[in-house]
Amino acid sequence: MKTLVRLTSDLFSFDGKTALVTGGGSGIGRFMANALADEGAIILLVGRDESKIREALGEQDGHIFSLDLTEDGASNRLFEMVNDCGFQPDIIINAAGINPRLHADVIDEEMWTYTVHLNLNVPFLVAQRFVPNMKVQSWGRVINIASMQSSRAFPNGISYGAAKGGITQLTRAMAEAWSSDGITANAIAPGFFPTELTAPLFADPETAANLASRTAIGRNGDLEDLRGPLLFLASDASAYVTGQTLNVDGGMTAK
Repeated sequence: MKTLVRLTSDLFSFDGKTALVTGGGSGIGRFMANALADEGAIILLVGRDESKIREALGEQDGHIFSLDLTEDGASNRLFEMVNDCGFQPDIIINAAGINPRLHADVIDEEMWTYTVHLNLNVPFLVAQRFVPNMKVQSWGRVINIASMQSSRAFPNGISYGAAKGGITQLTRAMAEAWSSDGITANAIAPGFFPTELTAPLFADPETAANLASRTAIGRNGDLEDLRGPLLFLASDASAYVTGQTLNVDGGMTAK
């Protein structure tokens, strides 16, 4: 006789968990921070614009940390700031990023370096700094934000695509390095969602409709579509899932 395994809410419990979210003042980072706060997690928002991250935090339980993560030594300063406030993140969401949308013929070295640094180097440097505390408790979750450009080339996306391609391999390498210590590393690769960065695309009805037609589901994403995948990867429910990139794109990359 088979034993039935009942899924309980404990698998998705965030009681006592603290989540550090970079790029938490807007877009996907802000949504993910709110989603975790809704489940009872303490939220630590990181961003350059103090007013934006303060507004994003609102009345939620947590703290804000205003600094530019692209500056030299920023990950060390962030660690000190967080530690001084008495926090130790259990979950890291690497959502800070930039997409300059410049053609390969015109992007200069400065913008190339800045884009790759923020989108690829910073996620590693931030995670690396906080992982030792996660090892002590034998539990941690690192969630990187990948992209459809992690596996496909888009027009005017050479620097962003190169960095996001690196994110998928970085995620695998993080998993290999840290999963034996109870720390999983996974990535979410969103499709087209309405955020500040994609506002120009959604402002054009024809462009938005074209993007929707390229999905298998037949519509563009709503930020709520990210809630389930996030809570899965950030919780005990994904304890045996690591090194993976989950495409949340309505099936666009499947077509």
